[in-house]
Amino acid sequence: MKRSTKAALLSGLIFPGVGHMVLKQYLRGSVLMLAALTALIVIVTKAVEQALAIVDKINSGEISLESVTITELASQSTGAAEGSILNIAVLVIVACWLIGIIDSYRLGIKQEKQLNIDAEKLPE
Repeated sequence: MKRSTKAALLSGLIFPGVGHMVLKQYLRGSVLMLAALTALIVIVTKAVEQALAIVDKINSGEISLESVTITELASQSTGAAEGSILNIAVLVIVACWLIGIIDSYRLGIKQEKQLNIDAEKLPE
């Protein structure tokens, strides 16, 4: 498998930045991983906070323990500020994934071309 294809698939299917690591582009890969991981932590933190708030309401008897009620509470939108933060976090993850795929593919092609040029320069 070509380096470019392998790197793009790793970045697309595993996590943003993994393809860069395979191509030995550690700084780029680390930046993408850190950005995506930070956004993912924000999303998970907000989801856990919402789940704990629902659990507190159930424990206090404020709401009944019915799946319909719990589903309605979970699907209610959060405040405007929290919603904006979640939207930005989702956009960051999507952007990191797309940048990871496209950039690792581009860098892989560049490295493949360089390897071909170096191979042609070798004396026979």
